[in-house]
Amino acid sequence: MKYVIPALSVCGAVLLMGAEFPFTTPAALTAHEWGTFTSIAGNDGMAVDWEPLDGPTDLPCFVHRFEFGAKALFMAKVRMETPVIYLYGPEGSTASVRVTFPHGYITEWYPIATRVATYLGSGMPPRGPEVRQPYKNEPDSIEWPEVRLARDSSAIDFPLEQPPSRYYAGRKTDSAALMVGSDKEKFLFYRGLGTFQPPVAATVNPEDRIVVKNLGPEPVPASILFENHDGKISWRAQGPIAGQVVFERPQPAVDAGTLRAEIERILIAQGLFEKEAKAMIATWGDSWFEEGTRLFYFLPSSEVDAILPLEIHPAPAHIARVFVGRMEIFTPSVKAAIRSALAPDGDLSVFEKYGRFLNATTLDMKADEWWSPKLSAMRLKYLQRDAACGKTTW
Repeated sequence: MKYVIPALSVCGAVLLMGAEFPFTTPAALTAHEWGTFTSIAGNDGMAVDWEPLDGPTDLPCFVHRFEFGAKALFMAKVRMETPVIYLYGPEGSTASVRVTFPHGYITEWYPIATRVATYLGSGMPPRGPEVRQPYKNEPDSIEWPEVRLARDSSAIDFPLEQPPSRYYAGRKTDSAALMVGSDKEKFLFYRGLGTFQPPVAATVNPEDRIVVKNLGPEPVPASILFENHDGKISWRAQGPIAGQVVFERPQPAVDAGTLRAEIERILIAQGLFEKEAKAMIATWGDSWFEEGTRLFYFLPSSEVDAILPLEIHPAPAHIARVFVGRMEIFTPSVKAAIRSALAPDGDLSVFEKYGRFLNATTLDMKADEWWSPKLSAMRLKYLQRDAACGKTTW
């Protein structure tokens, strides 16, 4: 029998913060998860379908991937990046873990898992190890049916490849080492593409302020408006958002260290252990704080449970699921700079700053502009770069 895991209670979160849970019985199990949802705000503030034109090729080749098509060519509203599940429990205990993705597709994972994989719009079924096509109306899912826990990971050789990757930062926690078949890791990892609308919308109003609207039934616990223009960093935080808030544009006055400390504080308040929060920031800090204007928002646990239903057996005594949404916002001035860069004598460095998130709908581009030689060259470079793993998807 499997149990659907409820959201972490406030009392449970307080008890868990800052220290490893003391296991006193063989049945004791704690599960902590963090992940990110990345999207782009359209002109109406809602997330638009997009494909990355650039970005980090950040996964080691040992990570398992679906085996049909190039992920970079698939349009989606949300790129679900690096959810990881940590388990804490007695030496030698086992657990089964299953994640369902009703409005999306799982594209990468580690350790090896069994999967239900729906079509990715290619007309052909995905392939890969331990994969099957869904039954009628069955969503994508991934399952690790037997995960063995080892408290002492010092003698375990986890896979490691060159060049360095952001993937490895997630290992720096006190969680159990996990063994699934011959695969060994400190966490259960998966990624995917989402077709759902995130629970927030963000627009730029005529006064050049950022208007953020909560689209969900539960308050958004916290949010941060971030800007980095030519290396000048600024940010402004808001408390719980139940309806709509208007962010004044922050003035450049800080370094990234203060923002890292604030995000770490929020992550711990949401239920992560300190080392887990630091691992998440170490994983995404460079990407989160790159050039641009974006909104970070912390999802209510009920939203996470609805987007990614999680089942664990035996049922954990404590669980925390902490997801950070990242929504890119293109201001009028940035749109103008990008359009100028498309000119024959335009500044190519602009594409290096915003290349991953360039989007025809957001920038009001026509087809001939969107498929310009400059942007086509960027697409080709991005696809070729990840082909080094010798696999058919990126």
